Amino acid sequence: MAGHNKWAQIKRQKGANDAARGALFGKLARRITVEAKKAGGDLNSASLRAAIEKAKAANMPKENIERAVSKATAGGADMESVIYEAYGPGGAAVIIEALTDNKNRTLQDLKAIFAKHNINLAAPGSALWAFTKTEQGYQPNATVPLSEEDDAALMKIMELIDALDDVEEVYTNAQ
Repeated sequence: MAGHNKWAQIKRQKGANDAARGALFGKLARRITVEAKKAGGDLNSASLRAAIEKAKAANMPKENIERAVSKATAGGADMESVIYEAYGPGGAAVIIEALTDNKNRTLQDLKAIFAKHNINLAAPGSALWAFTKTEQGYQPNATVPLSEEDDAALMKIMELIDALDDVEEVYTNAQ
């Protein structure tokens, strides 16, 4: 019987799971590298400890965590935190937090998604005013109701944005 091989199904599922874990581990490693660089390699720093605990909660191997810390202390690539703002379907504001070693590459990746889905990149501060920065991230001051069609389009776009390696978090004020 064609297509009923159990190993083929397991292989596809494992491959998808491994790819998702790899992307998550890459994001966590970048966060650890930035926090380690800020802390000067001090493992007692609260922000570095929090980043390491988040990585451990995701079952990131100890060797990967140590490599990320040593990369920061050995003068690895400078990672920079950047925020991009956009307006999506139905006028929903979108805030994108990214951690990157190349702002131009990250911006071009985002612009490619925006161009395919007719989203406008906003000027700095033009969408951020609709949010309040809290310890959990950005919370919308007010929400924007969306039609089912706009909501589905926005969710698809947010998934594409979140799938980018450099993107840490994506926030919206859509209801």
